[in-house]
Amino acid sequence: MPPHDPQMLKGVLGLLLLSMLSTGENYGYGIVTQLRAVGFDDLAEGTVYPGLTRLEAAGLLESHLVRSDSGPARKYYRLTSAGRAELTLRRAAWDGLVASVETATSDLTSDATTHAAPAAEHTTGDPA
Repeated sequence: MPPHDPQMLKGVLGLLLLSMLSTGENYGYGIVTQLRAVGFDDLAEGTVYPGLTRLEAAGLLESHLVRSDSGPARKYYRLTSAGRAELTLRRAAWDGLVASVETATSDLTSDATTHAAPAAEHTTGDPA
């Protein structure tokens, strides 16, 4: 799969993180692993952690530390009630955006094939 456009990914990162946490709490690297498993192979960990921090600061996530037997404590995140409401809004906004993009791009594709401009005639400048 080709790499994802970083600007597009940045625009949907919040939706992706909220969606990954909608099924239960998880820690940062666990979320990265989930996202890579569903096709975001090129996703950098350095993208996910600031996104989680922004969502937590906005009150959409809450976190707690869990001790680990194999290293430092892990910070687990879960959705707040505001986060669940925000996820519903963002999914609806995403669905609307996808529908509009599909309509616009399918119209362009069909217009390009049905309304192709005639090829310009090549003239040498000599009258025939």
